[in-house]
Amino acid sequence: MRVAVVGGGINGVMSAWALAAKGHSIEIFEQGRLMNATSSASTKLLHGGLRYLEQGHLRLVREALHERGWWIEQAPHLAKPMQIMLPVYKGSSRPTWILQCGLALYDMLAGGSSLGASKWRPREDVLQSCRGIRSDGLEGAFSFYDGQMDDNALGLWAADKARKAGVVIRTETKVQLISTDATLKSDGKCYAFDVIVNVAGPWARQLLDASAIPTRHDLDLVRGSHLLLHGDCRSALLLQAPTDGRACFILPYQGNTLVGSTEVRQTLSDPIECNAEETSYLQELYNFYFPTQNAEVIGKFSGIRPLIRSHTNPNKATREYGIEKSGKVISVFGGKWTTARALGLRVAEMVTSR
Repeated sequence: MRVAVVGGGINGVMSAWALAAKGHSIEIFEQGRLMNATSSASTKLLHGGLRYLEQGHLRLVREALHERGWWIEQAPHLAKPMQIMLPVYKGSSRPTWILQCGLALYDMLAGGSSLGASKWRPREDVLQSCRGIRSDGLEGAFSFYDGQMDDNALGLWAADKARKAGVVIRTETKVQLISTDATLKSDGKCYAFDVIVNVAGPWARQLLDASAIPTRHDLDLVRGSHLLLHGDCRSALLLQAPTDGRACFILPYQGNTLVGSTEVRQTLSDPIECNAEETSYLQELYNFYFPTQNAEVIGKFSGIRPLIRSHTNPNKATREYGIEKSGKVISVFGGKWTTARALGLRVAEMVTSR
C-alpha cells in the first residue's frame, strides 16, 4: 500500500520505518525540518516515567522501560544508561517508604530490561557525590537508572534508518488538508494514497479540524521549557521544585547542566519559547538545591507536548497515546519519545490489518 505519514517528528519517523519494514511504500510530509520541533526539545531522557506510577499508568511505564533498553542497545553512540539520584529531605511531601515502594515497582516493571537496581545512598555519600547540594535536612537519596540521549541526533539516526528502508521524506512541505478517502493536499497539489497516518504531534488535532474530520480525542498542549547552565554537574538529580512540589531534573548534558522542565498550557499561536517566569522558576529550583553556586544561563529551549486531555491539571496529564481511525485516515494523539518505536509498530499493525 501507498501510505502518507504526516509529521516528521520521532513518532512519525518510527511509524514510517515500521510501515516500510512491512513492505509498504511510505512518504513522510513534514512542514519544517526533521526533528526540529517537539522531538528535539525534550529533557534528553529515555525513561519509564517514574512519576507516572503515582497516577497508576503501569502499562505506559512498563512499555517505556522496555523501549528504553531498545534505544540504548541499537544506538549506544547516542544513548546510554544514566544513574539518577532522588534526594530525600526531612518534611518531604513523599515519605521515604513511598519512594522506596515506587522504585521497587519501577525495578519490577523493567524486568529483563533493567539498567541497574535502585538502592539507598546515605547522606554522606550524597554530599560527596553532589558537591554543593543543599545539606539542610538532607537524609540521603535513592539512586535508580534511566537512559540519556541526544534527542536530535537520535531522531536523525532513526530517520536515516527509515530512508534506508525505502521511506521518502519530504521536508518543508506543509499539509493543508486530508480526507477520509486518503487524499492529501499540500502546497496546492493533491496526492492520492491508500492510507494517511496523521501523526503531526501538537498539530494532529488542528489538521483534523481544518479537514472537517470529527474526532473523539482532544489535546492539551503543554509547553516544557529547559535551561542550559554553564559547567557540568557531577550527578543527575530528580528533585521536587520548592514552590509547587513538581518533579524536575538537574542533569549533566554535553559538558554543561540541564535544568527542566516546566509545564505550562499554551496554544499553537503562542510563541514556543521559555519566558521570563519559566526562567525564574528553573533558576529558583537550581539555586534552592545549590545555594552556593551561581551558574550562568547559556541557553534555553522549549517544546510542546501534546497530551491527551483527561485532567484539569496539566501536571497530572498522561503521556499515553491514542490511535483513532476515520475512513482511510489513522490519527495518533499524545505519546512520548521513549515509546515512539512501540507506537510505530502499533500503527503499522493497524494499517496492515485494515
